[in-house]
Amino acid sequence: MSKHFEDARYYLGRAAEHAKAGVKEELKPVETRVRELVGAEAEEPEPSRLDRLQADLRGVEERAEGGAREAVASARARVTEYRGRDAAAE
Repeated sequence: MSKHFEDARYYLGRAAEHAKAGVKEELKPVETRVRELVGAEAEEPEPSRLDRLQADLRGVEERAEGGAREAVASARARVTEYRGRDAAAE
């Protein structure tokens, strides 16, 4: 494809994005007024697949951290116990 067509396609996409943002911005007060009149509140969008995966990963990370802390505490207790027995034997 010619460089001119690639450039035109890029700028056409950018123009569409800006037009969409402008329409949303202009219609926001109308949307708010209609929602007030109808009594409907703006809905929270459902979490995307990426958001759900990130939340799951945070949960896994927190559980792993908790498990690691427990393992370290257990190891420290065993070392302390071992050192205490070793000092008593001397």
